[in-house]
Amino acid sequence: MFTRIGAAAIKKDLTNTLAFCEVLGNPHQKIKTIHVAGTNGKGSVSHMLAAVLQKAGYKTGLYTSPHLRDFRERIKINGVMMSEDDVIRFVTLHQQVIEHISPSFFEVTVAMAFDYFAQQEVDIAIIEVGLGGRLDSTNIITPELSVITNIGYDHMNILGDTLAQIASEKAGIIKKNVPVVVGEYLDETLPVFIAKAKQENATIRFASDELEVKVINQTAQKMALEVQSELINAQFNLDLAATYQIKNLKTVLLAVDELQKKGYQIKIDDLKVALSAVKQISGLMGRWQVLQQKPLVICDTGHNEDGIKEVLKNIALTPHQNLHMVIGMVKDKDIAKVLSLLPHNAIYYFCAPQLERAKPAQELAHEAMSLGFKGKVFTSVLDALEAAKNEAKKDDLVFVGGSTFVVAEVV
Repeated sequence: MFTRIGAAAIKKDLTNTLAFCEVLGNPHQKIKTIHVAGTNGKGSVSHMLAAVLQKAGYKTGLYTSPHLRDFRERIKINGVMMSEDDVIRFVTLHQQVIEHISPSFFEVTVAMAFDYFAQQEVDIAIIEVGLGGRLDSTNIITPELSVITNIGYDHMNILGDTLAQIASEKAGIIKKNVPVVVGEYLDETLPVFIAKAKQENATIRFASDELEVKVINQTAQKMALEVQSELINAQFNLDLAATYQIKNLKTVLLAVDELQKKGYQIKIDDLKVALSAVKQISGLMGRWQVLQQKPLVICDTGHNEDGIKEVLKNIALTPHQNLHMVIGMVKDKDIAKVLSLLPHNAIYYFCAPQLERAKPAQELAHEAMSLGFKGKVFTSVLDALEAAKNEAKKDDLVFVGGSTFVVAEVV
């Protein structure tokens, strides 16, 4: 039914989504939304915002991608996935329209989410951008707030190969008179954001400028943080332990401040409780997720240059003897760049996730070994993980990652 999946699903305009949603009665115009874009962190920020709003008593929709275990992870209300019956009902009911418009898989999921959220009468829905922003299928909404987490190198074949070009695509979610919160900026991206906000008469704020966060305590599974600013002075206990969540916390706190200005009733206690249980409330998976102890096994979906750099920071902060890396990647990523960042003193277990875009494990191993890496090739992600766990001593660290799709097979 879905003729365009993966790279073929990238459409250079919003025609299909608009046409499909018009048939559905424009459900996206019947709900309040928050739009979240960015190279890294948009999934975490979306889940954190959903947890906060839910805890504050709002019926909260959450649309994210990709899923890890179950397609229905993409569409949730108050942390509960859309039912299988509702998914089947939607596709069956609109099969003729789908065949006529011929939307991509992603375009169908976006329309399905808007339709479900409108029917269920959510108070607000957090909508995560799939790719880029300006031409992303989600960009037919006029949200309460736009959020851009950061800009880094990823999907350059589609978004452009300079940071300014990529920022311009992400800034495409900035709408007329809608406030925007930017998590982090670079010298190349700041002028792009400011110019677009000015053009749209949108107030723009930068979380990295407004908030200071100090780490009080950190383990593999939790992090105690102190926030000091004119905006807020408080301690938060996050159930998300990776250091990159500090940046995401700043973005979330500034976004909440903007929502409060719009009349949303969110108390400091709502924030504290929600952020201490993001995984439980929203179902977030795959972000510095501990899979077992002794040996410590951790997975993370970081897969581009900045994502891998953040993963390596956390590996360095995690006490361990030897490091075992279960690594698989997809062909359309900058594999040479990622390999140039990875440590040579680790033992590698090369594998490939089960999808067409996967880089064959043998090819990945060949490329890595030509750079001096040591390791073995495995026929599946699970075989590679099992071998790593068997070889690791109890004080070693086993890391699983390199691709979202690798993590999807172990969580």
